[in-house]
Amino acid sequence: MKHRISINAIATVSPLGSNPNAIREAYSSKATAIQKKCFGTQEYWVAPLMETDQTRLAVIRRSDSKYKNLDPSVIMGLDVSRRVLTQAGWQKGDAIGINIGSSRGATHLWEQFHREFIATGKTATLSSPTTTLGNLSSWVAHDLKSAGPEISHSITCSTALHALLNAVAWLEAGMADKFIVGGSEAPLTPFTLAQMQALKIYSRETKGYPCKTMDLDKLRNTMVLGEGAGVVALGRDKVNALAYITGVGYATDELEHNISISDEAICFQKSMKMAIGDLSLAEIDAIVMHAPGTVKGDLSEYKAIQKVFGENVPMLTTNKWKMGHTFGASGIFSLELALLMLQEQTFFGTPFSKIFTAKKPIQHILINAVGFGGNAVTIRISK
Repeated sequence: MKHRISINAIATVSPLGSNPNAIREAYSSKATAIQKKCFGTQEYWVAPLMETDQTRLAVIRRSDSKYKNLDPSVIMGLDVSRRVLTQAGWQKGDAIGINIGSSRGATHLWEQFHREFIATGKTATLSSPTTTLGNLSSWVAHDLKSAGPEISHSITCSTALHALLNAVAWLEAGMADKFIVGGSEAPLTPFTLAQMQALKIYSRETKGYPCKTMDLDKLRNTMVLGEGAGVVALGRDKVNALAYITGVGYATDELEHNISISDEAICFQKSMKMAIGDLSLAEIDAIVMHAPGTVKGDLSEYKAIQKVFGENVPMLTTNKWKMGHTFGASGIFSLELALLMLQEQTFFGTPFSKIFTAKKPIQHILINAVGFGGNAVTIRISK
C-alpha cells in the first residue's frame, strides 16, 4: 500500500447497542444478545436491535415523508452514516464517497411486496425503486448531500469488507479523499430465516449458548442471524486516527458446494498472506475470525490460520456468538471489535475457545470475512 489509510470514525447499530460505552460493556460480558422470537408460525433464535435503537430509528423514518416507505436496512444506513459524519468532523455537502453494501438488501420490503402480489396480482408503485440494491448508498448520499461517488454492491457475507477494499483503491489512486464504507442488513424476516433453516445450518440448540462460534468440537451447526448496520469514515494518513489500514487481502475459493468453502479455506490462506504482506507473522497479535457458527465454516477457517501461522497461532476471537451473523454487515462489526481491542489494549475472547492472554502490546490485528461463493477478504489494521 502507498498510504496508511486512516480509520477516522466508526458508527454502528447492532444487538449490542449503538453507544460506544454500551458496546464496550457488552464485549466485557459473557452474556449474549441472542433470544427466541416468533416469526410467522415458527420460533427462531435471533439477535434483534435493542428497543431504544428501534425507537430512535423510527424517529428517522418519520422525519421525512420520503423515508416512510424505505426498508429498515436503509433507515439503519442513514442513522450510522449521519453519526459517523459528525464523529469524523465532516460536513454535509462534502465530496465524500459512499459505498455501503448489503447481502440481502431490502428484505422486509421484498417479502411485503411479494405477499401483496400473490394476494392481489398487483404491486405498489414504489416496489421497484425501494427494493433496488443501489438504493442503500443512494439514499445515504442524498441524506448527506454528498458530492462524491456512491456505490452499492452485494458480495454476500463479505460485503462490508469488500466495500472497504473498494474505498482503499479509490483513496490510494487519489480519486477520492474521504469515504464512508460499510454494510447494513435487516434479515430477521420469515422467508430469510426459513432459507437458513432449509440449508440445515441454523441453530437448534436448547442448552447453553445458541450460537457456538469457535467451538471446534460442536457436532451440529449453530448459526444465528442478527441485524444491524455499521460504517467507518476513511481518509489518507490522518494523524491521531482510531487506527490505520496497513494491509488488505482477497481471494476466491474454487467452489466445492454452493454454500461452503474448501476444507482448509484456501481463500483465507491467500487473503491473510496478502494482508500480512512483508510483516513478520509474529507481529500479528490477533485475528477476528469470520466464524459463522457452522461446523465446517469455523473449522475450515481455523485450519487456514494453522496453515499460515503454524504453531504460533495469534489470539483468536469472533463476535457472532454474542450478536448473531449479520450477513453483509458482519465485517464491520468484526472491525469494530478489532478497533476496540487496539484502543483498550484488551483482548475480548469467546466462551468456547482457549483463553488467550496478550503477551505484548496489541499492535496489528487481522479481520476475516467470507461468504457464499468463497469470496474471502482480510483486512490488517494497526495502532
